[in-house]
Amino acid sequence: MKRTALHNSHISLGAKMVDFAGYLMPVQYEGVKSEHLSVKHNVGVFDVSHMGEFIIYGDGSLELLQFCLSNDVSKLNDGEAQYNCLLNDNGGIVDDLILYKLSENKYMLVVNASNIEKDWGHLLSKNSFEAKMQNMSDEYSLLSIQGPKTSEVIQQLTKYDLSTISYYNFVSTEFANKKDVIISNTGYTGCGGFEIYCKNDQLKDIWENIMTAGKNINIKPIGLAARDTLRLEMGFCLYGNELSDNITPIEAGLGWITKFSKEFNGCRLLKSQKENGVDRKLVGFELIDKGIPRKDYEIYDSDNYKIGIVTSGTMSPSLGKAIGLGYVSVNSAKTGTVIYINIRNNMIKAVISKTPFK
Repeated sequence: MKRTALHNSHISLGAKMVDFAGYLMPVQYEGVKSEHLSVKHNVGVFDVSHMGEFIIYGDGSLELLQFCLSNDVSKLNDGEAQYNCLLNDNGGIVDDLILYKLSENKYMLVVNASNIEKDWGHLLSKNSFEAKMQNMSDEYSLLSIQGPKTSEVIQQLTKYDLSTISYYNFVSTEFANKKDVIISNTGYTGCGGFEIYCKNDQLKDIWENIMTAGKNINIKPIGLAARDTLRLEMGFCLYGNELSDNITPIEAGLGWITKFSKEFNGCRLLKSQKENGVDRKLVGFELIDKGIPRKDYEIYDSDNYKIGIVTSGTMSPSLGKAIGLGYVSVNSAKTGTVIYINIRNNMIKAVISKTPFK
């Protein structure tokens, strides 16, 4: 099983380690609720070095990405990032990812850890454009520093004015006395913050510098469990839950990153869905009765007809109520619609709600 460069640091901090996509990763340290609230109200640091990084460059790189991805890559300027979907021939989502434009004809794709091999093989199979490709996943590490006090902590470690880095923009600069570190105004928590890309041998020093810089404001290491509850409160999708090879961006509510100003893999089906509608739709819901929804629990309407399935659910640490995401028949997807979640053969009342949850 693979380990990140911070494995020993996690162990020394008392982290509970679990197998995640072939890596031993910290799922929690002090507890999910306290870690969640630390990010929500203060600042926390996630080691997400298990994520994959691909470099696509040279002639044909833009053409390959335009064909394989849902969003319009041509709109990116150097130093800008873009949320995107990698699509199969049927318009299904191979993966969701962040695309970075490093320079002219040079891009970095940051993909989900569980999909690294699948994504790489898919891109290779579509590369009739002769773009050059490098899988750098085993060489790069990634820290996600999230929360409202993030800038207060990490500005101490760089001369670059972080306030000038707009959302979904990034720079490569010196950070914590390490050169060529990427600082990106991105994250998947909804709490604001930055992500730091560096080489593996730089990671431990950078981590220690960040933790020292944030000591006076009680910075915390945060595990993957709190990362999941934070993204769920925002209504953000997770691959393997809300997204899969059999779900399209239109069904998942990702039409906003699906651009029909270009031809791309699976675009005809997606254009038809956009114009004619879909049979199922991803929705958020809140439980009215007591219970906690979990992945794969069935969803029913008021007439006891099965209308869908839960994809993610939890007891919200911030809101103190049970929330979830799931796919339901489109005629049952309206906000305010009463639904029922089958939890251990008990029909638990819930209501369709908007996201982010409040």
